[in-house]
Amino acid sequence: MPTPLNQTVADTALLTRSLPLGLLRSFVQSEAADDGLTPTLLAELKILARVPGLLVACNYGGTLCDAEGISTETLPLGSAAIALRALAALPNTHAAVISGRSLRDLAAVSRLPAEVHLIGSHGAEADMGFAHAQPLATEALLQKATTAVNEAVGFHKGIWVERKPVAVSIHTRPATADVVQAVTETAREVARAHGLFFIVDGSVLDLSVVEPSKAEALEALRSRLGASAALYAGDAYSDELAIATLRGPDMGVRVGPGETRAAHRLRDPESFARVLAILFELRRAWLFGEDAVGLERHSMIGNGSSTALVTPDAKICWMSHPLPDSGSLFAHILGGDAAGHFSVEPVKASQVLGQRYVDSTMIVETRWADVTVTDYLEPAPEGITSLVRVLSGSGAARIVFAPRPDYANAPFSMEARGDELHVMGTSDPIVLFAPGVQFAVTSDGRHATATAVVNLQDGPVVLNLRCGDTEPQPADSDGEIDRRAIVALHSRSWVQELDLPSVKPSLVRRSALVLRALVHEPTGAVLAAPTTSLPEGIGGTRNWDYRYCWLRDGSMTVNALVDLGSTREAAGFLDWLGRILEHAPGPEWLHPLYSVTGAPLSTEAVIDSLPGYAGSRPVRIGNAADHQVQLDVFGPIAELISALSERDGDLADSHWDLMVQMASAVLARWHEPDHGIWEARRAPRHHVYTKVMCWVTLDRALRTAARHGRVPVPEWEPTATAIREEVLREGWDESASSYTVSYDSPDLDAAVLHIGLSGLLDVADQRFLDTVTAVERELRVGPTVFRYRYDDGLPGLEGGFHICTTWLIEAYVAVGRIEEAWDLFDQLVNLFGPTGLLPEEYDPGTETHLGNHPQAYSHLGFIRCARLLDAVGGRK
Repeated sequence: MPTPLNQTVADTALLTRSLPLGLLRSFVQSEAADDGLTPTLLAELKILARVPGLLVACNYGGTLCDAEGISTETLPLGSAAIALRALAALPNTHAAVISGRSLRDLAAVSRLPAEVHLIGSHGAEADMGFAHAQPLATEALLQKATTAVNEAVGFHKGIWVERKPVAVSIHTRPATADVVQAVTETAREVARAHGLFFIVDGSVLDLSVVEPSKAEALEALRSRLGASAALYAGDAYSDELAIATLRGPDMGVRVGPGETRAAHRLRDPESFARVLAILFELRRAWLFGEDAVGLERHSMIGNGSSTALVTPDAKICWMSHPLPDSGSLFAHILGGDAAGHFSVEPVKASQVLGQRYVDSTMIVETRWADVTVTDYLEPAPEGITSLVRVLSGSGAARIVFAPRPDYANAPFSMEARGDELHVMGTSDPIVLFAPGVQFAVTSDGRHATATAVVNLQDGPVVLNLRCGDTEPQPADSDGEIDRRAIVALHSRSWVQELDLPSVKPSLVRRSALVLRALVHEPTGAVLAAPTTSLPEGIGGTRNWDYRYCWLRDGSMTVNALVDLGSTREAAGFLDWLGRILEHAPGPEWLHPLYSVTGAPLSTEAVIDSLPGYAGSRPVRIGNAADHQVQLDVFGPIAELISALSERDGDLADSHWDLMVQMASAVLARWHEPDHGIWEARRAPRHHVYTKVMCWVTLDRALRTAARHGRVPVPEWEPTATAIREEVLREGWDESASSYTVSYDSPDLDAAVLHIGLSGLLDVADQRFLDTVTAVERELRVGPTVFRYRYDDGLPGLEGGFHICTTWLIEAYVAVGRIEEAWDLFDQLVNLFGPTGLLPEEYDPGTETHLGNHPQAYSHLGFIRCARLLDAVGGRK
């Protein structure tokens, strides 16, 4: 029975886009199971569609088309040709046909475009020069074989003989069964007599000089194209040789009857055309992020040393151990199920009713009609990660525990021991305590997965994953309730001490909790974000590792908390910085960022095995910005020390020593070019923002000295004056009517708004008013503001940065454009995710959230804007 999927890829696109995956699975099961399109096949196609590099290869006759021979009736099915061509056009996706036909015949009859790799003669003929490169002896042998074949079988009705570059082919399709049997036996004897290989390929008998080599051809293609997985489909014995080479995530498909090693069988080429169409849609949707969970919809849990991300359907999709920049245990967000996850779902399928944070905590609650999952990371000794998952409700829940240590690169086994699941073979002990849960453990030979079904009518189920520690905690429901209450009380006590503005207090509270969770309490360092490689553009390469402490970002983060009345985080951060300076050759040689331990970063590397969020590669670990010169970092540190001392009414000697060191670093290097706040991977320039921050360092040092009776260094004031005069003179560009990214450049940069926001230039000065107008005109698009539009030496596009949006809101307030500040602020509020989190960026064109998540910059900027608008009054 024909279905829409039998027609064209376009029809398939309409169908798959209009049906949820569950309904599509039902469609496949009900409408096409007799064709071989089973739910299992669909599920495996979805996995295959998400590999980094995909090769789709198949035989020709009997697989892409119904008939054998060389007549026009052997054109491939229209829908199959369209789907194969569409697959070949996708990024990181390749298509190939490996046929027994000669390459010339294959190219002429198939009419497939150059994007589809064609290989003839059972895998031996990869280029047109192959036929002309055969020695005379081969030609003579084939001529003798052709004569012998014609004499022996050519007279039979329905038999036709064809010469190929390295074979003699006997086409038997129109012949009767008894003729085919007789011809096959005779042809086999002729092949043996002439020392030729005898190949039965559907209704074609080949007497070949070369051995069938589809397997070698497939392997060569994989290697040359860098494919990480392959689908191979065929209908003949020679195809079985290629299918036998498949491994790992590969998929083998047999089309039609016959013995096979393939895991799946399809009824006919029409069914295979449908598989190609479905695979195209699944891969296209994945590559372009259409089926990816929006970044803003992920919730973060944290405990002051560890963090994890939870999807809207309660899947732990990201967690590293033991440090923020350690290898991942779950990396589903960067590579799907194969990269590791910890999932819970109702056995009876239903829609998620909602996900929320338990008020004033980092405890996340996900609710279905009959199942509720409560997730949190509880405080644990340094080096230990303790994830608690509580399942409650009236229904049954399915648990899938699929850790994949070290970005899914470390093999391991798993063993059930009573109420405990032990992950074996890892450097740190990993144990899942699950009283009353009976897990079934399976393994693919490299990684293990544990699954279980629990009935919640018998009471809540507590799952406690402990990494780095084997000491069990009280796991009964009563004991867990006490533990959760302690976690909640600790969080709520902190929140109650905050001085929250009346503008969006709930979002400010959530932003403050996010910032606090990004503080690594054992060291005092602050993460820019808890994730790596979440893309700044879907499918692009601007994917960076943010699991480190930038001196700039860390200072701004804890300063935002100081503004809300919490100073402990700032003190811890400055202590961390002081320890780094003890081992630095001098403050002027500070790196822009460090590991939370205070160690410099290792070399930036790429994890090739992970395809990235929505197919956005590469996945990076480490950050090459560690080796850059960023001279603006001293300014935010000086601002922090100034703000903290003003809030406390006191200046600690250690903090004054840090201020002096920051000022001395500026005296030593302010005149040098650098890579700037945006870490452009190009030659250093004299960035205006950097110079402004050098001035800020000295200005705040002078103010702090005056406020607390300290003696300033004599060079501070004249140097600050010199920097200010140079910036005002060299940073202005007449053609742009604005201050710009760097000296002698007309390019705009949102960061230059700090020329007024910092106090270096009076906000009433016409030059600042013009700069605000220029940034608004050139860099604002709807609810977001882009960093800049110039070429930064990196490929790919990016979204607008939320931190830049908050700077423009601040600038609107500073110049008295209050109504416009409120309008843009309201638009920013509308971009928050359902649980109150913001990633780094937003693309107004595609309405897509981008970048690492949640981002400290985004939340600290929002806090600052809420406080400013609260001060000026108006809308709440």
